[in-house]
Amino acid sequence: MGKGILTVVLLVFSNTFMTLAWYGHLKFSEWKWFQKAGLLAFIFISWGIALFEYAFQVPANRIGFSGNGGPFTLIQLKVIQEVITLVVFTIFTLLVFKNETFKWNHIVGFIFLVLAVYFIFKK
Repeated sequence: MGKGILTVVLLVFSNTFMTLAWYGHLKFSEWKWFQKAGLLAFIFISWGIALFEYAFQVPANRIGFSGNGGPFTLIQLKVIQEVITLVVFTIFTLLVFKNETFKWNHIVGFIFLVLAVYFIFKK
């Protein structure tokens, strides 16, 4: 597997954990065994989940960064990460939070993000 593909795969895993840590706790409170948990408990649970985010994010950036022999500049890495974040977040939101909807303005925003990726990678 090439460094570029490995970087993207690691970023997908990283962002999956990040999304779960940042937004999953909003669903956890619906589960009976979390209903009595206070804010501090959710902070620590989210922090524990976020540890896995870093376990994937740091290697992804080290492998993917051109200064370490990878194929991407820092700006390219950041844009890739942001696009992956929004894709993972959208999928998570539509699957986990059934009351959220995907509207036309979200599609337009994603089109602009794809254009941003195009321009960031344009030589």
